[in-house]
Amino acid sequence: MSNYVMGRTAEEYERLRRQAEVWAPATAHLLDRAGLSPGDRCLDVGCGTGAAMELMAARGGVVTGIDVDATLGALVPGTFVQADVEKDDDAVPAGGFELVYGRLILLHVSDPAAVLRRMWRWVAPGGVLVVQDYDMRVVDSYPPSSVLDEWRRVFLGAYAAAGRDVGLGMRLPALFAEAGIGAPDATDVTGRLGTTADSAGMLAATFRSIAPLAIAQGLTTEEKRDAWLSEIDTAARVYGDHSAMWPLLIGAARHKEP
Repeated sequence: MSNYVMGRTAEEYERLRRQAEVWAPATAHLLDRAGLSPGDRCLDVGCGTGAAMELMAARGGVVTGIDVDATLGALVPGTFVQADVEKDDDAVPAGGFELVYGRLILLHVSDPAAVLRRMWRWVAPGGVLVVQDYDMRVVDSYPPSSVLDEWRRVFLGAYAAAGRDVGLGMRLPALFAEAGIGAPDATDVTGRLGTTADSAGMLAATFRSIAPLAIAQGLTTEEKRDAWLSEIDTAARVYGDHSAMWPLLIGAARHKEP
């Protein structure tokens, strides 16, 4: 996670917080399905703002978060460990947690199977590994919109150019197999079909966050960025009732033998 493509700014931290609010019900559902029980030791890998840790703690979990970003670590509930999950095998004890969880972490690493393997190592016998990640290829609007087309070109293009898989969520079962974990015991898919009006803020926030990388890659310019931000604001006001599809949040869980 040392090469987080979205940048590390106050605006990006706020975007992460708002994104976590949107997906909280889906995450809570998957945690309940995985069998999180009071007293379980829980590890949130790439914990970010700690929103998922709050869900675990509300269910009686004893929570630890791990992230490379110490600024975010100061905000999380429970214990925080600063470490790079792509490199630090021994950041936390092997077999130390009944629940090891990661949301929107694999999308940002160079070797998702290796990170999954590391997370599996941290799961205690009888525990469970739970991950959720995006398939962003579905982001679209109806009726079709040139503003959304430009978001897709720049945002998804920047991710792909950085070596990230914008459809990673759909690959989770294959990644579990590649990591030597085995097929998931459970999978889950959550979508969100909103409107241009209620989606414009998140679209603008993600565009702003990716813009420095996209500009460096030659996908856009500062002038084009500013023009697009003006266009999405106009679209929210003029075409606010048009449909807007968010990324799919895809989850997978695997229990370890006792």
